[in-house]
Amino acid sequence: MKKPARLGKSPQDYARLGLAQDTVAPWEDGTRTGGGLRGTYEWWYFDARFDGGASLVIVFYTKPMSSPGAAPDPHVTLRLVTPEGAEHSRVFRPKRRSDFSAAADHCDVRIGPCVFSDRGGLREYRVFFQDDGITADVTLRSTTRPWRPETGRLFFGADDRDYFAWLAAVPAGRVSAAITINGKTETHSGTGYHDHNWGNVNIRKILHHWYWGRANIGDYTIITSFIWAEKKYGYQTFPIFLIARGPEIIAEDAERVTFSALEEWVEPATGKPTHNVLSYEYDDGNRRLRVTYRREKSILLFPMLNDVHGIIKLLAKLSGFDGAYHRFTGTASLEGIGNQPETTALWELMFLGKEKK
Repeated sequence: MKKPARLGKSPQDYARLGLAQDTVAPWEDGTRTGGGLRGTYEWWYFDARFDGGASLVIVFYTKPMSSPGAAPDPHVTLRLVTPEGAEHSRVFRPKRRSDFSAAADHCDVRIGPCVFSDRGGLREYRVFFQDDGITADVTLRSTTRPWRPETGRLFFGADDRDYFAWLAAVPAGRVSAAITINGKTETHSGTGYHDHNWGNVNIRKILHHWYWGRANIGDYTIITSFIWAEKKYGYQTFPIFLIARGPEIIAEDAERVTFSALEEWVEPATGKPTHNVLSYEYDDGNRRLRVTYRREKSILLFPMLNDVHGIIKLLAKLSGFDGAYHRFTGTASLEGIGNQPETTALWELMFLGKEKK
């Protein structure tokens, strides 16, 4: 029997979660899990594409999303890719648990010397990373208003006990950064993005896979996702869709979106089916808009068993888990609003479940 899964969007859902329907408050980007209590996980994500062609991703974790029952394991990951394709990756873990803190009333996460902090009511953030010869000091200034799809919570099960939550605190912003590698500092500017996820159940027990992407096309900010729940939830799908121009929301009703994934192939490095072309078509009866991603290359392919060790890895193998993360770059286009230029974009495929037979 299929179990229920749904996006929280009723007036009762908003009231129970203490959320306003049209406004995001700074406390929503603060810790929602008490900083990593057992039975939960949480992360704050930042990415930037610099004008010179480099890209930067920094993520602050309370623990891996596949281990909500574990004790807190605060760590920060950094991945910098130069325009030439050279990669610098680091993982920082503090020596003491006391070197981790996270505020509840706004985003202020500190892991050793690393900082992810809201300095202006969801309008300006500082993201700072330092470890093993690399320092990144980044300022992100929002050019849009924060956004979530309805309450931002997907509920699973008849009692709504299990959930996965998402908030796009900065759907788009301008970035300035100073990055030092082995004593040599370079300054960068570009566009950036910040979102925040948390939940209370092993993510692979509720979600099968998802595509997520973002782009800045002309004056427009694009966020798209398509999520498949696990088999026991009937592979229930959840589209997420935003087109904004500055603070103005152009389209966000995901129930009016048709998703298509074309040109399927199997990625040899992970064995997972993926697609070269993704299309999100929005039609509200008065206007039809289409966002299309076209893959040019894969920039990160990561079998998730590489991130676990010891008995946890053994148990994952015995259960048949072989999840994988993929990140792609290519082009994104927007049809239906004037003559918008095609632009570069990045998107991801998180594959958690077993392939459908």
